[in-house]
This record gives sequence, C-alpha cells and structure tokens, in this order.
Amino acid sequence: MVATPRVLVLNGPNLNLLGTRQPEIYGTETLDDIINLLRTQAMMAGWELGALQSNHEGELIDAIHAARLNGTLAIIINPAAYSHTSVALLDALNTFDGKVIEVHLSNIHKREAFRHHSYISQRADGVIAGLGSLGYQAALNAIVATLKSD
Repeated sequence: MVATPRVLVLNGPNLNLLGTRQPEIYGTETLDDIINLLRTQAMMAGWELGALQSNHEGELIDAIHAARLNGTLAIIINPAAYSHTSVALLDALNTFDGKVIEVHLSNIHKREAFRHHSYISQRADGVIAGLGSLGYQAALNAIVATLKSD
C-alpha cells in the first residue's frame, strides 16, 4: 500500500492573530481559514496536510525534526519574525531532505529594512511573498506539481 504524501505547514509567532492583527498588512482571514482551505486543497490532490502555529521557536524546530522521520515530503513555512532572526530554524530546516517553500503574507521587501533579509530563504526551494493567503495555496500547488513530476 502506498502512503499518502504528507506536507507540513508551519506558522511562526503572532500568526495566531491573523484576521485581527494589522489587517491592512495581513488581511482579514484567520489562520484557521487559511489552514482549512489548504486542507481541502491537499485532500483534493490526494495529500495529507499537517499544520502547526507556534509563538515558540523550539516547538517549530521540534516539528521540523519530527517531519524528518514521519514521511513528510515537504514543508511550507511562514516563519514570521523568525525569518529575520533564527539561525536555529535554518539549521533545523537544513536537516530536512524534502522540499521547503517559504511564504510571507506581506512583501517583506517593501517593509522595514530589517525584514528584507530572511535566514530561511537560504534553505528554501522557493519563496513567495506579498500574495496574502494565496501564497500558501501557490506553495501547495508547487509542491504537488513538483513532487508529482519527480
């Protein structure tokens, strides 16, 4: 029996406040709205989708370590502010052999200068920024299409 392909969606600090935190930048959809849409999209493609949001760096790192061992083929990660600060997340992602796509709701290159650099981009196979929640959908589409053709 062939296992269902698995993708993990990780979201960093403060993304639990989507829908109410700075809607002019991040939109009005909640993180639950986004994840529910992604679960449906993944199911339609024959994929299993796991999701975790944490305000704690170590919890995100533990999830990446677990993904190395549980058959996860790809990670979609919105590291939020950890993009600009976390060598530890980069190191954890460097231990993961699957695809990694980094997603940002806003265009980090149009924001404050300190947001222009992302440590995570050094590991990411692709980066999507500035498309709002559509960026997550595009990331999942890219993973499904890329891994289907491998």
